[in-house]
Amino acid sequence: MKKFFSILFIAILLANCTTTKEDKVTGLIAEKAMVVSARVEASQVGSDILKKGGNAYDAMIATQLALAVVYPQAGNIGGGGFMVFRHSDGKTGALDFREKAPLSSDKDMYLDEKGNVIPGMSDFGVHSSGVPGSVAGIVEVYEKYGSLPFKELVQPAIDLARNGFKVTKNQARSFNGTRERFAKANNYKILFDAEWKEGDVVKLEELAQTLERIRDNGRDGFYKGKTADLIVNYVKELGGIITHEDLVKYKAVWRKPIEFDYKGYKITSMTLPASGGVCLAQILKSVEPYDFSKIEHNSTKYLQLLTEAERRSYADRAHYLGDIDFVNVPIDSLTSPEYIKKRMSTFSWDKATKSSDVSHGEVLGYESNETTHYSIIDQFGNAVAVTTTLNTGYGSKVYVKGAGFFLNNEMDDFSAKPGVPNVYGLLGSAANAIAPEKRMLSSMTPTIVEKDGKLKMVVGTPGGSTIITSVAQNILNVVEYDMGMQESVNKARFHHQWLPDYIRMEPRGFDSITKVNLKALGYELLERNSLIIGRVDAILVLPNGKLEGGADPRGDDAAVGF
Repeated sequence: MKKFFSILFIAILLANCTTTKEDKVTGLIAEKAMVVSARVEASQVGSDILKKGGNAYDAMIATQLALAVVYPQAGNIGGGGFMVFRHSDGKTGALDFREKAPLSSDKDMYLDEKGNVIPGMSDFGVHSSGVPGSVAGIVEVYEKYGSLPFKELVQPAIDLARNGFKVTKNQARSFNGTRERFAKANNYKILFDAEWKEGDVVKLEELAQTLERIRDNGRDGFYKGKTADLIVNYVKELGGIITHEDLVKYKAVWRKPIEFDYKGYKITSMTLPASGGVCLAQILKSVEPYDFSKIEHNSTKYLQLLTEAERRSYADRAHYLGDIDFVNVPIDSLTSPEYIKKRMSTFSWDKATKSSDVSHGEVLGYESNETTHYSIIDQFGNAVAVTTTLNTGYGSKVYVKGAGFFLNNEMDDFSAKPGVPNVYGLLGSAANAIAPEKRMLSSMTPTIVEKDGKLKMVVGTPGGSTIITSVAQNILNVVEYDMGMQESVNKARFHHQWLPDYIRMEPRGFDSITKVNLKALGYELLERNSLIIGRVDAILVLPNGKLEGGADPRGDDAAVGF
């Protein structure tokens, strides 16, 4: 029986988050089942549910709520997210529990009298919050696929909140670094507005009581009754617009995922309003014609090829993509081989394509470093990939008085004004304009990979605009370069999103010759000592049927299995 796998030694061994050909690493190996998430406490909760005989969907619910306690930067009940699943029989599907714009919102709500975007209004404070979807999401999952009693799935999070959890070094730094914004966003001194150090114990009694109401009343324990009153009253107190009607009307939606083939591998990823699936398909299909056996990993040619594919995909993202319940998006055209071939026809190995020369393609027929992702495979062969978020760290920074949780700042993921970038530098068009009950565009990319009809990999990551490219690179690491899961996750990553026109690169992960060559070809590079691109949590099914976890050493992430 295997316990949790701490990745601390990996972080020390691989200080620059990369490996060499001689220095292979292996993650936790489990015989039957595994959960990989941002915190060991949450992974342990999910694994314990599986040990009790629960399935991956039960573990999803328990892990989601545990993360809401121990990882308040992104784990949440005041935000939303997406789930992609694969049953043991091969059936796939997806759940959209993305936040919605409040009923009284409008497309110009963040503009001043001159039509200019008001700085900070869409990403900070009570006006930045959409209607939360996470609780509706877990209830939907339970009603359709849950097996253990619902109360048993919620209780571990209640216990964590009431008994407390230990603050990590990374977490203490995050809490302390956000204190001023906590104070500015709220009209009272919240629990996290204090001086924290590693090893301190956080007890969240108000959150425990909120979770008890969810345990006892399900959906109505959040969207109606005392919790709903606490949300609406505090939002109103701060001048916000979320109402009881907004909460009652919220519904999570089951959707058909994006599915496509890459060199004999079946890729299943999230559809709109998550842009991840469409963009992932575009990127991987753009590079599919190339022989990677002749392209060294993270070499000049590798970065050049991926960058040009990413550049074109993100240009299309900015123009075409939005909530498919509101906008007619030509998904089939955008992911067709003919269209992708035409888009890549201007690519040259001899020089960089300038983003100023790349617009969206012509078709017939348009998230935060503090998001979090968890991957689950159960002993029955079911697989779940979930990416969930408040948007930026602690979302709006609004901490609901008496309820013990943060509200999201997802309204910033709309296009406040066409052509004006959001907090991640992403541009949008009218397709992603604000409208009542509309879901904002997301970069989240929970993804499942199959080979020959068998489960191969469950993968996803936080990282705002870098989510899509991080997932793509990890799929290529495994499929094209035969890496193990932990080895793949540890590798240095890079990112290009059309505009701004530079390649973001993790520090110390790429050799100087590669950088010189890229600059000579006309690429602008952005490196910072603190730059982290994604925090991938993934599971690989090995040829012998065992599972290898990849828990990202860039954070406090951990795999737990048995």
